[in-house]
Amino acid sequence: MTNIGITKSIQLKDGRTISIETGKLAKQADGSVVVRMGDTMIMATVVSNKEARENVDFLPLSVDYKEKYAATGKFPGGFFKREARPSEYEILISRLVDRALRPLFPDDYHSEIQMLITLISAEKDSAPDALAALAASSALSVSNIPFNGPISEVRVIKINEEFIINPSISQIKEAELELIVAASMDNILMVEGEMKEISEAVMLDAIKVAHEAIKDQCKVQLELADMVEKSKIKREYDHGEDDEELKKQLIKATYDKVYEIAKSGNANKHERADAFEAIKNDFKETLSDEELEEKEIMINRYFHDVEKEAVRNCTLNERIRLDGRKLDEIRPIWSEVDYLPAAHGSAIFTRGETQSLVTVTLGTKLDQQMIDGVVFEGTNDFLLHYNFPPFSTGEARPMRGTSRREIGHGNLALRALKKVIPGNSENPYTVRIVSDILESNGSSSMATVCGGTLALMDAGVKISKPVSGIAMGLITEPGNKKYAILSDILGDEDHLGDMDFKVTGTEDGITACQMDIKVDGLPYKILEEALEQARKGRLHILGEMAKTISEPNADYKPHVPRIEQITIDKEFIGAVIGPGGKVIQEMQKETGATIVIEEKGEFGIIDIVSADKESIEAVKEKIKAITTVPEIGQIYKGKVKKIVDFGAFVEFLPGKEALLHISEITWSHLKDVNSILKEGEEIEVKLIGKDPRTGKMKLSRKVLIPRDKQ
Repeated sequence: MTNIGITKSIQLKDGRTISIETGKLAKQADGSVVVRMGDTMIMATVVSNKEARENVDFLPLSVDYKEKYAATGKFPGGFFKREARPSEYEILISRLVDRALRPLFPDDYHSEIQMLITLISAEKDSAPDALAALAASSALSVSNIPFNGPISEVRVIKINEEFIINPSISQIKEAELELIVAASMDNILMVEGEMKEISEAVMLDAIKVAHEAIKDQCKVQLELADMVEKSKIKREYDHGEDDEELKKQLIKATYDKVYEIAKSGNANKHERADAFEAIKNDFKETLSDEELEEKEIMINRYFHDVEKEAVRNCTLNERIRLDGRKLDEIRPIWSEVDYLPAAHGSAIFTRGETQSLVTVTLGTKLDQQMIDGVVFEGTNDFLLHYNFPPFSTGEARPMRGTSRREIGHGNLALRALKKVIPGNSENPYTVRIVSDILESNGSSSMATVCGGTLALMDAGVKISKPVSGIAMGLITEPGNKKYAILSDILGDEDHLGDMDFKVTGTEDGITACQMDIKVDGLPYKILEEALEQARKGRLHILGEMAKTISEPNADYKPHVPRIEQITIDKEFIGAVIGPGGKVIQEMQKETGATIVIEEKGEFGIIDIVSADKESIEAVKEKIKAITTVPEIGQIYKGKVKKIVDFGAFVEFLPGKEALLHISEITWSHLKDVNSILKEGEEIEVKLIGKDPRTGKMKLSRKVLIPRDKQ
């Protein structure tokens, strides 16, 4: 029997349709849907265990987005020819969905939740990531898992003064603004994207356009859930063990003390943390060993709530922050460039207790990253890697590969800087930036942006403008009657606050942003204020950076390989490479330069790489000779390749040989060619014509020798 399932549809303004289907696939999951737009299909499944995970006071949610190569009729690369570890793109999409969903589960729900989102069919020019959160939320909506949704996520771009929802990949490439926005019916939850120096007002307009589209998608999810019997009654759970008397006792004993420490404005993170910990430990000492063993997890949870409440109230009431700063005050900044003498470019950027050591390495096209994804493929000549070692926070913990957080922070910094990197004509290098976080107390991704700008300028990369970044925070009362917008937030302010809003840009506009909102009903008025405060902070930081270096160095460092680019007609590419690469390999061996050839349209683009100017000039001369069209009457310096009875074959241009007939070697009668010429000898010859019958070129040596000099 065929099960057709249940389907609801969403109409986009441009005529496209998004459908959500449930009840047909993966029916043993707690919730499963297939979302389709055109030929792109995403399946999302969610399962939650019935029992809570032991000894946890957080939401054990895992979100994994996976793309199947069969979705576009491709084979995976690698030896095993099967999908393996997630790509950076898949990790970034997983993070986007996770950040949108996580705030919407009940605070006391501690059962493990596994959300799997799989691309099972894909159009070549369609970006599937914009449908991932819609699929995830739909799967939760048709399940009986407690969830304060629905939500959805859309991509919005701006081209030619027009906003477009869920555009094609080719449209994204032309956009001046690209945002992914996640929201519920009422509230914005998450924003992430990149821009070409756009204004704060334009970004707000884009968010509003995206939210209107999201409302339609949430409405359809509610209608779909209403058609699924299982979703109408959410499962019951009891994951919170509470002792109200203990809670009151702890609040009475600790709240005022925590408030006073928050009010004291101690700028040292570790001293502040130790002081909070001492208050908690003092309370624990008032309990018996039996009580402590039984209720320690509850005490830790209650004290965290006390700390959060006291710090937030102190900020709202006193209008000062944990480290004593004013709400809009930026921490002290110092920076230095050219710190690492052997690197192509380097910088240290320090803001308060956050420090980044950044390096820039300049490579060739051979160093480009190959992208072989299911939908996205090609090459990448700008890379940024962010590393967050445990010592940066004074911890000792295992290092097990690159974390999802490191990939996410690195991607944000890359988006912030890539708009100011010059094009290939001005910058023939593949550029790699590495940010190693040496100290961390908030805004380390923004320190990466600032340090990356300084290191690029130190390396001599002609960026169009410097970029800085700032992380904004928010603390607000219910109803937003009282609120505090915080510039350049600390780690604790991020953890205890209602918003983490990172904004990067030049003096003329925003280049990237990432926002997570943890509170319901944030008015656009507050968001507008936060953006203006961020703009002022960004400009202040740019001013501090300019004290160290204000524009790119005039030249690259002496030890940076130089790249000169020349263009040849496409027909000569084979001649430059030679049979089996023989010609290009010989040139590289003779000159010590590296030669990279790329075919673009009707031309061959050749990069000649060497730290030695003479080597580059030698290669240019050889390539010029190869690509020169032989001209009758022109004199060439050639090499005798082979001697025969009737003359000698001479290579007068690289890869071009012609016969020097015995009668054209000398004016006098010649019986033995070997008496005058030797194989390997270099001689001057003149191209005197072509054989009309065969088209073969004819050379002469004797016409260059006066008769009386015989």
